[in-house]
Amino acid sequence: MKQTVEAIIDEQGHVRLLEPAQIHGVHRALVIILDDAPDELDEGIQLAERALLANWVNPEEDQAWEHLQRRRSK
Repeated sequence: MKQTVEAIIDEQGHVRLLEPAQIHGVHRALVIILDDAPDELDEGIQLAERALLANWVNPEEDQAWEHLQRRRSK
């Protein structure tokens, strides 16, 4: 399965993925170096958002708050 994942490459050539990738085993990859540098503030916000969503967007969390949603809609 082909995937596109945003990453940042530092001056030493270290690659850091900005989102999780579903990888099992060893795979080849293509790297395209873009002209613009990443916006550090934007990157931090994106990482924080992903961390929060990873913890909050799940069936168990939805079920825990379901009783409050029913009360609000009445």
